[in-house]
Amino acid sequence: MKTGKVKLKHQLWLFIVCSILIFMVMEFYFFYSFSNLTQKRAVTYSNKMIEQTRRKIDSVFNDIRISTGFAVNSKLIQEFTIADDDYKRAFDSAPYALDLMEYMRSFNSYVNGIMINDLQGRRLSSEDSASGDIFYINLYETFIRPYKNDPALRQKGKFTAILKDDRTGTDQFFYIAPIVESIGGVHFSQITGYCMVMVNMDKMQGLVANTELTQNSTLYILNNRDEVVASTNSYARGNVIKDVLSMDKNQLFNGVKATIGGKEVLVQVKGLEQADGWRVVSMIPVQELTADMIPMRKVSIMVGLGIIVSMIITGSFFLHNLMRPLMGLVMDMKKVAGRDRGFRIKVRFTNEVGLLAQDINRMMDEMDEMTREMFNTQARLYESELSQKQAEFSALQSQINPHFLYNTLNCISSIGLEYGSREIAQITYCMSKIFRYSIKKDDLVQIREEVDCIQAYMKIILIRYENKFSLSLDVEESLLELQTPKMILQPIVENSVYHGLERMDQGGSLQITGSLDARGDVCFCITDTGRGMEPEELAALQAKLGLEHKELALTGQSAQGIGLLNIHNRLRHLFGEGYGLTVDSRLGYGTTVNVKIPKLPGGVNSI
Repeated sequence: MKTGKVKLKHQLWLFIVCSILIFMVMEFYFFYSFSNLTQKRAVTYSNKMIEQTRRKIDSVFNDIRISTGFAVNSKLIQEFTIADDDYKRAFDSAPYALDLMEYMRSFNSYVNGIMINDLQGRRLSSEDSASGDIFYINLYETFIRPYKNDPALRQKGKFTAILKDDRTGTDQFFYIAPIVESIGGVHFSQITGYCMVMVNMDKMQGLVANTELTQNSTLYILNNRDEVVASTNSYARGNVIKDVLSMDKNQLFNGVKATIGGKEVLVQVKGLEQADGWRVVSMIPVQELTADMIPMRKVSIMVGLGIIVSMIITGSFFLHNLMRPLMGLVMDMKKVAGRDRGFRIKVRFTNEVGLLAQDINRMMDEMDEMTREMFNTQARLYESELSQKQAEFSALQSQINPHFLYNTLNCISSIGLEYGSREIAQITYCMSKIFRYSIKKDDLVQIREEVDCIQAYMKIILIRYENKFSLSLDVEESLLELQTPKMILQPIVENSVYHGLERMDQGGSLQITGSLDARGDVCFCITDTGRGMEPEELAALQAKLGLEHKELALTGQSAQGIGLLNIHNRLRHLFGEGYGLTVDSRLGYGTTVNVKIPKLPGGVNSI
C-alpha cells in the first residue's frame, strides 16, 4: 500500500504505533546487548587513558630523538669521530661534545646518560652518579653490538630492549642513533660513530604511576620484545606478560575480554608512534566497569513505560490540534495553485500553522516584487553588456602593433646612416634590438640572447655618457647555450649605472661576469665602482630580499631596490628559495649584485 494515498491523520497514527513498537524492540535489544555496550564503554574509557599515556611517552621519546639528532648533526661532534689529531680532539672537539651532552642531560630529565663513540673505539660519555659506568662494561658492549650492525639503523634511530645490570640490580634501555659525517670530509655521508642515550627508567615509571584507572586496573608499557618497561604494578616491571602474548594482537587494539588470574578483564593495546613495536597495554576488570550500570536496567524499564504512555497522549493531542488548521491551509493553497495571483491565505490561528500562512503570503509578495525586479535587471544587464562591447571595440582600435614600433626604430636607424649620424643610427639599432628581445613570448631564452641584450644596452650607455665609464663583459663560453629567464640581468646593469656610476664625479667601471659554481649552478656577478649604499639602506634591502613574497607586499619598497626585489622574487618563485639575488655594497666603494639560477639545458621554452 502506498502511503501517499493514505490520509495524513491515519499516517500520523501509523507513525505513532510504529514508533512504540520500535521503542519496545529497542528496549529488549538493550538487555541482550548489555554486555557489548559495557565492553564499548570500557574500551572508550581504556582508550582515553591509554591515549593520554601514549602521548606522554611519545612526547618524551620525540624529545630524545630531537636532542639526539641535534647532537649527531653537530659539526664538532662529527669532527670528534673523524679527527686523527688527538690534540685537536682533546682540546677542540671533546670539550664541546662533553658540554653538549651535559646540557642535553640537564635539559631532559628523562636522560640518565649519553655516550659518543667512533668506529675506532674512542668514547666520550656523560652520566649521573646513579648510572655508574655502565657504558664501559663488557655486558653493555655485547648488548649494543647487534644494534650497531643493523643496516636499518642508518635510516632511523632505535630504542633498545632492556639491559639488566647485575652489579647494581637495575634495568636500563637506550636510544641509539648513528653519526653520519655531513661536513664534507673524506668520510662524507658515511657512519663515523654512534650516539647512545640512556633513558631514565624511574621517570618512565612515573609516567604511568598516576594514571587514573579503576582501583584494580593495570597499565603496562611494553617494548618491541614484549618486556615491561613501566607499569602501575611495580612487581610486573621487567617481566614478560605471558597472558598478553597469547592473545590475538589485532583484536587487542579494539579491546578483548579475557580471563587472567581467574578474573574477567578487558585488555586493550595501542602502539607508540615514536618507537617501532612498543605498545601501551591496559587491563581493566569488567566487574569494576559494570557495577554502576546494574541499577540502570530497572530505571530503563520504568522510563520506557513512561515514554510509551507519553507518546500515546502526545500523539492524540498533536493530531487534534494540527489537523484542523492544516486542512484550512490546504484548501487555501489549492486556490493559490489555480493561479489566482491576487488571493492570499487566511490566517486562522496564531500557532506555527498561522506563522506558515503568513510566511507564504510574504513569499508571494516577494515573488511578485522579484518578478518586477527581474525584468528591470535584465534590461540593465543588456545595456551593461552593450557598453562593455563598445569599450572592448575601442580598446582594440587603440592598440599599437609592437612590430610597427620595431620597424619604426629600424627606419630611424636607416635615416641616421643616410645623414651620417652614426650615434643616432647605433642607438636606434640597439633600441630596436632590445625592444625586439623584450617582446619575445618565450619564458626562457638562451644566455647568449641575454648577453646580446646587455651589450646593446652598454653601447647606448657608452654613447650617452661619452665613454665616461669602463664597461666589461666576461661570460664563460660554455654558458651561452644554456637557458635563463628573460630580462633578469639588464635591469640590474641599468640599476648599477643610474644609482651607482652616474652619481660619481669621475668615471667608474662596471664588470659583468658569468660562471658555474661548485654545485653546478649558474652565477652572474655585476660589480660597479659607483657611489655604493648607506649601511642602513643596504640592511633594509637585504632584509627585504629575505622576506617571503606575501610578507614583502606589506612593506614599503624604495625606488632603488624595487627592480632588484622584483627579479629576486621572480627567480625564487620559478626555482625555489635557494636561488635569487644577493647584494653587497660599501659606501664610496661600489656595489656587487650576485644572481644565482639553476643550470638549465637548452630546448626548454617555458617554465
